[in-house]
Amino acid sequence: MREDGEWFVETPEGRARVTFAPRNEYGVLDHEVVTPSGERVYVPLRAIADGGGCEVVFTVRRSPGMTDAEFDRDAGLVSADLALLRKVLETSSP
Repeated sequence: MREDGEWFVETPEGRARVTFAPRNEYGVLDHEVVTPSGERVYVPLRAIADGGGCEVVFTVRRSPGMTDAEFDRDAGLVSADLALLRKVLETSSP
């Protein structure tokens, strides 16, 4: 959801702010997430042209002190988001 020029998402812990890298021609969609607790998490994300489509590369990182279960949960959330992105892109008309 966009509010006052900023992006916000609902997470299992509550509302987080997302700030993307400036628009660029290289497909760099890196972003910083500020969690409800105030932790800042850098997230590398790329969209790489591939013929008539693209490949999206999302790096999931383990935060200091993160348990295996927390890491698996985060990876699962990212996987679900990427599946939704794929569905949206594949069902959108050009």
